[in-house]
Amino acid sequence: MKVFLKKTIAVLLILFFILSLSACSSKSNNTVQPSNNSNKGDASGETDDSWERIKKAGKITIGIDDAFPPLEFRDEKNNLVGYDIDLAAEAAKRLGIQVEWIPTDWNGVILALNSGKFDIIWSGMSMTKERAQQVDFSPAYLNESQVIVVRGDEESIKTKDDLKGKVVGTQLGSTSEEAAKTLEGIKELKKYSKFTEAFLDLANKRVDAIVVDELVGRYYMTKRPGQFKVLFPLVKEPVGIAFRKQDKALREAITKVLKEMKEDGTMAKISQKWFGEDISVFEEVKFE
Repeated sequence: MKVFLKKTIAVLLILFFILSLSACSSKSNNTVQPSNNSNKGDASGETDDSWERIKKAGKITIGIDDAFPPLEFRDEKNNLVGYDIDLAAEAAKRLGIQVEWIPTDWNGVILALNSGKFDIIWSGMSMTKERAQQVDFSPAYLNESQVIVVRGDEESIKTKDDLKGKVVGTQLGSTSEEAAKTLEGIKELKKYSKFTEAFLDLANKRVDAIVVDELVGRYYMTKRPGQFKVLFPLVKEPVGIAFRKQDKALREAITKVLKEMKEDGTMAKISQKWFGEDISVFEEVKFE
């Protein structure tokens, strides 16, 4: 009897142990499953608050190259001035927000945008297929070219072939650099962090020619008559504002204001101020 009782108790203990393990396993499974469902729900319910975030902050931060005249540069009092500066200030005014400009190394400007250093890039950025894979663009507000600039007294360079064996300068990380790389037979391609440094070396004969945005080249021609001259274009490029790809609402808000500024003549007025004529556009650009 005692033996039977002991065996019965042993069996009951084993059954209790098995049931306990089963209950723990069930509880564990019930805990994990809702967590997975919750994560899926968060992903599917994600919303774009990019414009609301800017409105709430009352400020937009803009990444720029602050040595890129006449689009954005420092005047003699170290104030930021230029075509893009005026356009952005007017757009922000209409949107009811303030602007904070953040000077940034151009070679890493898209990485800085996508890492959250600032909200947009509004700094004469050429729109290319490669860049469009990393950011979204506004419609183009300017059209320009990458051109060859030489000293005013330079007579030996008239065509691309004349650049063979020459030292050419440009800005690192720019589309000017990409255009310069298409030049065949040059002796050396020197790369600078800012275009101002490239122009300085050109003036001091440390390079024979430079590849720059046409607007920049012509600005230097007007400010320093006879010292530089623009020769021929290499690549034609539209210019636009860059946004993080997820910031659709912010792009829509700024694009709407930019369109209004084009239609009411504000862009033309600002263009006249900086270029002496209206070269502004508002054109959607598609990349094949």
